[in-house]
Amino acid sequence: MPLLVKICGLSTPETLETALEAGADMVGFVFFPPSPRHLSLEAGRALGRQVKRRALKVALTVDADDATLDNIMDTLSPDILQLHGKETVARLRDIKQRFGRPVMKAVPVATSADLAVLPGYAAIADRILFDARAPKEATRPGGLGAPFDWHLLERLDLGLPYMVSGGLDAGNVAEALRVTGAGGVDVSSGVESAIGVKDPEMIKAFIRAARASQDTSQELSAR
Repeated sequence: MPLLVKICGLSTPETLETALEAGADMVGFVFFPPSPRHLSLEAGRALGRQVKRRALKVALTVDADDATLDNIMDTLSPDILQLHGKETVARLRDIKQRFGRPVMKAVPVATSADLAVLPGYAAIADRILFDARAPKEATRPGGLGAPFDWHLLERLDLGLPYMVSGGLDAGNVAEALRVTGAGGVDVSSGVESAIGVKDPEMIKAFIRAARASQDTSQELSAR
C-alpha cells in the first residue's frame, strides 16, 4: 500500500501550500489551546478551504467535548478526527457515531506496557497513531520532538492501519519506517525552524525522504 505522509500543526497558508504541493497525503490542524500550533476556528475555516480535496484534512483535538467537536466540524469539515488525549474506548465509539468521521487514536508509547490498550482501541478506531509518551510535566501530549523506541512496534500485528510520529525528521524517517513497518508517518516539530513555525524547505525534505524510503523498500522486495 502507498505510504501516507502527514504534516501536522500547519497554521499558515504558505506552509500549507508547500505541504500540499510537495505531496502530503494528510494535513493536520491543531485545535488545542495549550499548543503553540493551536488554530482559531476562523483560521481553521480558511485553511480548510485552501486544501480543496488535495489531501485529507485531519483535526487534532485533546479530550474535546461535543460542543468543541461540533464547532470544528462546522468550520473545517475534517476528513479524519485525530484524538490525542486520554479518550476511552467508549468515547471513541461515541465520537464515531455522533460525527460520522473516521477516527485516528493517538497512543503514547514509552514501554511495551503502553501497548496493552491496543485491542480496545483497535476495535473502534480506523487508524492508530503511535507517538512518544510526553513527560509528566508536559503541557501537551505531542509535538514535543521526542522519539520513542521504534523496536517496540516490530512484528506488530494490529489488524488496522497505523502511523508513527514523535521526533521524526528527514534524517530518521527512513529508519523509523524500516523498524516499525508502519504504513504512514506524521511530523510536526521535525519540520519547524522554531517551535510552532513550519519551515517550507524542511517540509519538502521530509516528504522527499519518506517517499525515497518507500521506493527503496519496494525495490528491495522486488529483487
